[in-house]
Amino acid sequence: MKIHNFKLGELFSGPGGIGLGAVNTRIVSGSKEYRIEHAWANDFDEDSCKTYIRNICPQNPKSVICDDVRKLDIESLPKIDGFAYGFPCNDFSVVGEQKGFHGKFGPLYTYGVKVINHFKPKFFIAENVAGITSANEGKSLKTIVDDLRTAGDGYNITMHLYKCEEYGIAQIRRRVIIVGIDRSLGVTFQVPAPTTLKNSVTARQAIENPLIPANAPNNDRTTQSAGVVERLKHIKPGQNAWNADLPARLRLKVKGAKLSQIYRRLDPDKPSYTLTGSGGGGTHGYHWKENRALTNRERARIQSFPDTYVFEGSRESVRKQIGMAVPPRIAEEIFTAILKTLAGVKYPHVKANLNYLMVDDTSVLNELNLVTSV
Repeated sequence: MKIHNFKLGELFSGPGGIGLGAVNTRIVSGSKEYRIEHAWANDFDEDSCKTYIRNICPQNPKSVICDDVRKLDIESLPKIDGFAYGFPCNDFSVVGEQKGFHGKFGPLYTYGVKVINHFKPKFFIAENVAGITSANEGKSLKTIVDDLRTAGDGYNITMHLYKCEEYGIAQIRRRVIIVGIDRSLGVTFQVPAPTTLKNSVTARQAIENPLIPANAPNNDRTTQSAGVVERLKHIKPGQNAWNADLPARLRLKVKGAKLSQIYRRLDPDKPSYTLTGSGGGGTHGYHWKENRALTNRERARIQSFPDTYVFEGSRESVRKQIGMAVPPRIAEEIFTAILKTLAGVKYPHVKANLNYLMVDDTSVLNELNLVTSV
């Protein structure tokens, strides 16, 4: 059988959620097998780079460039057939000020455009948080898509707001993913149909089936203060610090909008709420029964990372890496659909739910269920 490898480059690669999904992807069409092969990756965070090297390319550590993307010599990088980047979302997230292009991170998407202009890959993936649809009244997203559509020799663009729980991931996580296919190939990417639309993987299934081995990496528990333990005793599965029946002495003194994940326990019979990579006390994600925060291995399972995937760095660094990562399972679904598109293989698909002029922020914010107004 003839093997067709597509070499993949990545910017803002993080710990390798997209990279793992890519290298796990295989399809067979006729006498050909199509694969995606790691070529190079770049990220600024040292621990993320170490994690990526350890799990994706241990035999080729120099292929991961740990440096500020603004210092990256794009023209010196090896040739690629595909490109992926989850450009920094800090300035587009609904949890924050949504500075968009006026923030520190907003303009960094342009480095992906530079990669596409130089290499003219056959396909690319660009990923960001759902909040990008409402940044600058939707104008930021339109600018980004226009720049991507006209990069290289031009691309057929498909943009979709993916619901991760519909693709076998035990987490309610929304991500805007833009897929571009070289226009000269004459094909357009179709959004792969959900695989778990009516049978979402629950938090209990992800964490307990199978049970996490006692010696699993990144599974050490944090020590909770007596006050946190006492507060958690009054919070039922699925509840948070705001809707639980807490004694006055245990209530948090916060006015205005309140993040719903503060001391929020998982509901074992539903997918987890969105696990984040940052935040102080009360934002770590909490077990539905035990009075404690989740371990990083439990978080990794909810994000669909296998137990063999070892994260490098301190406990808090690992938490950040996991929370910022793209779930590898959804990355694999999308890469599989890309390879099938390129190979001319039909697959179940659904209509994309976003277009270039999408500015409907209200529906996105409501779906995310991140903010509770009081």
